[in-house]
This record gives sequence, structure tokens and C-alpha cells, in this order.
Amino acid sequence: MLIAGVVAFPLYWMVLSAFKPDAEVQSDSPRPWTLAPSLDAFRRVFQQQDFGRYFLNSLLVAGTVVVASALIAFLAATAVTRFRFRFRTTLLIMFLIAQTVPVEALTIPLFFLLRDLGTAVPGIGLNTLGSLILPHLAFSLPFAIWMLRGFVRAVPESLEEAAALDGASRARFLWRILFPLVLPGLVATSVFSFISTWNDFLFAKSFLISATENSTLPMALLVFFKPDENDWGGIMAASTVMTLPVLVFFVLVQRRLVSGLGGAVKD
Repeated sequence: MLIAGVVAFPLYWMVLSAFKPDAEVQSDSPRPWTLAPSLDAFRRVFQQQDFGRYFLNSLLVAGTVVVASALIAFLAATAVTRFRFRFRTTLLIMFLIAQTVPVEALTIPLFFLLRDLGTAVPGIGLNTLGSLILPHLAFSLPFAIWMLRGFVRAVPESLEEAAALDGASRARFLWRILFPLVLPGLVATSVFSFISTWNDFLFAKSFLISATENSTLPMALLVFFKPDENDWGGIMAASTVMTLPVLVFFVLVQRRLVSGLGGAVKD
């Protein structure tokens, strides 16, 4: 309980500050409650120009990364688990190495790569949503593939053999039998992909140079940081709005997230 309270307290303070009047937010004696809740900070957030567009941009980028990474990771994890081919072990080791490389170290090389790629492939270069989708997809896949590999391995090969004897093709077994069984793993990797993409600021700041219409929600927070005095109420209100989709997504998938394969597959 103590650890849960320590973890939850920053979230409580964020929501509390979003509802506090400006005078209480800027007070030198902050209190962990308010007797005069106000929606002024939320009004400033939703009155911000193009805030709804930023929200849709974040939703599009995160949704695309989640769906694409889950589909590709499922097929790749099945391939490296069920099939024997050359350099399979090397490929798995490369997935692990990719997880050790800091994102910050690759930002500048990715900038030049996307700049050059944009001249050949429209929609992927700088100042596009594709410049956010592609890097996040690349960073999400190694973790997703490595994690799903354990779920695919947990499904006994005898199940595939029994399906083949019943006349099921490999594709039918893949989507009708194997996919539902590894769904808990897909949900877990989807949560990771969604949170990391939704909260991204580094790539959005680095790759969206002049196309403000393609900005995402973390970029919208910059409006409330001012040279003379920051609008902390607006920052906390915008952060609260940003957190809600993550909580909703987690609530929707939490039953699948905590479930496993125990008892679902019997050899």
C-alpha cells in the first residue's frame, strides 16, 4: 500500500493542480486539497488552437504503431520460434542488442535518415506523421518479438499437428488457433507500444520542424511554458487530458493483460 501510495501521489497532485484556482497553484504554501475547484485550466486547454487536431494526431500515430507492431511481431515471433533457418540465433541476439541502444543516441542519425528518405518516399520524411510512426515502430518491434516468442513457444507443437490432421492449413492454424492463444502477450506488448508512442516528445520535437499541424499532444504542452511565467494550471490540466487515453486503454485491455496461458492449452 505504501509503494502504491508513493506511485499514485504524483498523479493525484497533477489532477489536483489541474482543478486548483491559479492563486492556489502559485501559492508559496501548497495544500494537498482545494476548497474551491475550478475548470479554468481545462478551459484554457480546450480553447487552445488546434488542440483537438493534436489529439487526433497522437491517436493516429499511437494506434498505427500498436496495430502494425502487434501484427509484425506476431508473424516474426512465430517465424523465429516454429521455423529453423540460417542466422536465426544471430537475429534473436540482434533483437536484444537493439534494446540496449539508447533512443537519444539514434535521434540525430534518424533525423538525417528521414530527411533523405522523405525525398524518395512521400509521407515518411520530416514534418510528417510518418516520421513519428516509423521510428516508434522500429523501437517497439524488438521488445514485442522477444516477448511474444515466449508465448508462441508455450503453445505445444502437438496442437499444430492435430490441426493439420483435421485438415487445417498453416494460415488457418496461425489466425484461428495460435493468434487467440498468444493474445495476452500481444496485449502486453501493445500497452508498451501505446504508452511509449503516446508520451513521446523527443521524436516529435526533433522531426516535426515546421509542420505544426502535425504536432502531437506532448508538443501542445509547450504552449503553456512561457518565458516570463509558466502556466502550471494549464500544464497540469493538459497532462491530465493526456493521461486519460492511457488509462482508458489500460482499463480496456487489463483483463487480457493479467490473463495467461495457464489452463488454456493442454498437451
